[in-house]
Amino acid sequence: MSLHIAAKNGDVAEKVLLPGDPIRAKYIAENFLENFRCYTDIRGMYGFTGVYHGCHVSVQGTGMGMPSFSIYASELINSYGAKELIRVGTCGAISNDLDLKDVLLVTGASSDSNMVKKRFDYINFAPVADFSLLKKASEIANQKEVKVVAGTVFTSDFFYWDNSEKESKLLESYGIKALDMETAELYILAQQNGIKALSMLSVSDHITSKRFIAPEERVSAFAQMIELALDTIVAT
Repeated sequence: MSLHIAAKNGDVAEKVLLPGDPIRAKYIAENFLENFRCYTDIRGMYGFTGVYHGCHVSVQGTGMGMPSFSIYASELINSYGAKELIRVGTCGAISNDLDLKDVLLVTGASSDSNMVKKRFDYINFAPVADFSLLKKASEIANQKEVKVVAGTVFTSDFFYWDNSEKESKLLESYGIKALDMETAELYILAQQNGIKALSMLSVSDHITSKRFIAPEERVSAFAQMIELALDTIVAT
């Protein structure tokens, strides 16, 4: 048992999906996993382990933002031996290459976070995805005829801030596809600990065109991405 996850040794699988919303973790377990059980509900941050196509897989809520994400991912890696992590979340698109409900396979992440700066001082570290997971996800998406786009994100500590429109235009001009709040930390932790990680994001809103998915539509869009993430993680 760690400080924030009430699991015992052996309760957590080596392969883990990481949604930010703990209710989405519950949704994934109930709709995609067989013989699942809840191994933690501390602070309402659910974690489950079950079976998908004969392979043990866990799903753990992480909360929003890099600080919250880092707590859960670090404990999964260091206390429970997680070896493969796929973040399954949402993003705000800033590129016209992405439309609502599209799936973004994140190749790397820029960031404004002090969590990055405090680690590396004057070095501009570039956290990137594990290539084997990225390649497998792309292959499976092609087989299933699921539209995916590969590209970079900007992981920010801000959700609301006054300079967002100007910043989004600048980032888009350098080829960044979308904004999120967790991916950079996932990739840093994975590279630090020598494990595999991929961030797979469903476009919930398009920031530059000011469009968004209605809440009732998000479940179906999210479900397609979850199936792709599960097929990917059990195939590697």
